[in-house]
Amino acid sequence: MKKSEINFKVELDSNNVPEKILWEATDKPEDGFSESKSVSISLWDHTQKNTMRIDLWTKDMPVNEMKRFYIDCIGGLAQSVLTSTGDEAMSNEINNLCEKLAQHVRKSES
Repeated sequence: MKKSEINFKVELDSNNVPEKILWEATDKPEDGFSESKSVSISLWDHTQKNTMRIDLWTKDMPVNEMKRFYIDCIGGLAQSVLTSTGDEAMSNEINNLCEKLAQHVRKSES
């Protein structure tokens, strides 16, 4: 059986605020750690029937990029819902929300 690992390193300031987020994965094309400004991980606990979330971002992550990051995350969920369940209606609704949010961000940036 193939195994894959994903590792994160988070460098914190004296107030425990992330200054740097680094990640690596065994299946990543290039070796070593890469830097990221934000990470969002969701895990489904099938015993408790709930989701555990880990959301981290560096203190220098620009607000407009954070908003775009979350729109991209939501859009990715639309594709995941379609792939995992075949529910086109749910996927389309999520994509519609992404479009509304993207319009909102574009307006706020003008």
